[in-house]
Amino acid sequence: MLEILQEYGILLLIGEYPHGKLGGLAMTLIISFVSLLVTFPCAILIALARTGDSKPLKSIASGFVHCVRAIPLLMLIFWAYFALPVVIGFPIDATYTLIIAIVVYQTAYLGEIIAAGIEGLPKGQMEAAKALGLGYIPTTFKIVLPQALFNVVPGIVNQLTTIIKESSLGSIIAVPELSYAMLQVNSNEVTKPLQIFGILAATYFVLCFALSQATGVLERRISKRRTGRVIVEVVA
Repeated sequence: MLEILQEYGILLLIGEYPHGKLGGLAMTLIISFVSLLVTFPCAILIALARTGDSKPLKSIASGFVHCVRAIPLLMLIFWAYFALPVVIGFPIDATYTLIIAIVVYQTAYLGEIIAAGIEGLPKGQMEAAKALGLGYIPTTFKIVLPQALFNVVPGIVNQLTTIIKESSLGSIIAVPELSYAMLQVNSNEVTKPLQIFGILAATYFVLCFALSQATGVLERRISKRRTGRVIVEVVA
């Protein structure tokens, strides 16, 4: 394994950069963070539509969530890779194709997480805001969303773990991320597949385990803060 890391370490970390495309672990992290950043506002819109009073918007959001969750991400990647260029009339880079597919897929899941956070808030807060004369937008963005997003921070971090693992599917359409770099190494070192994919598994494990630990720390802190609030309210 050490020989493989010594010989291909740079390729696995940053791909062919600066003499070619950025790739490897750096590209995996970029794809994951960009996908989560783009997914986040889309998921908020889906969550607001799912929990709002508008029946047409609720039906559209529910239909989107149920349709996306019923198909595998790999199928979305293929549709984005083959059908999207036909629809828009020009080709798209494979990296953007992967990000678009992940954003669509994760919007359905993250939207449900945020919707659960909104529905978990006491109804009295929204009723009190209406009684004070606050409209939908100030109630949503000053009262509902700050609390709901705070409560679902662990779920959002957990979705980042999922996105990192899902980014490995980009190797199928030649996105130069970590798994694709490993496939290139495997094609050069045909007699060492166990060592090569052992390194790949260990890298994903370290990344995802670190994020899982961070999620656990966030959950404990949020739980302590909720407990503190309850105690303060009871004492008051």
